Amino acid sequence: MSERPSILNMTVPDFSAQITGTKPFQLSQFRGKKLVLFFYPKDNTPGCTTESLQFRELYPIFEKAGTEIIGISRDSIRSHDGFKSKLELPFELISDADEMVCTMFDVIVMKSMYGKKVRGIERSTFVIDAAGKIVKEWRGVKVPGHVDEVLEFVQSLG
Repeated sequence: MSERPSILNMTVPDFSAQITGTKPFQLSQFRGKKLVLFFYPKDNTPGCTTESLQFRELYPIFEKAGTEIIGISRDSIRSHDGFKSKLELPFELISDADEMVCTMFDVIVMKSMYGKKVRGIERSTFVIDAAGKIVKEWRGVKVPGHVDEVLEFVQSLG
């Protein structure tokens, strides 16, 4: 796998996206708060379900740390609505079917699935600070312990 350039310390340009819930997503609405964006491959798969449930369990502590959480995959809003409802997720999910946000964060990679090469999302998490700058990135995330590590990092920001 080739090394991609880090996007750490990059100020994320404002963007809008399709999202679950009643209000459209606009990144600029989160200025002044910390934001965790976690990219995951697919709704209703074991790793993605586990990761989402772990973010759900720690969500109140993230809120106390002044941090909002948003999940992102290429699934449709309809799929996201079902996934969010089934897992009772307290945070919203962005549908990035056109891969605009995935491209911005460079999370689309070639993967091997059942011996075939397929394009997909590399499980990745980014923390954006109150000024809109990426202050931490995790790529190729393994689910066990990851959400705890993200929480520890956002708490360290004060």
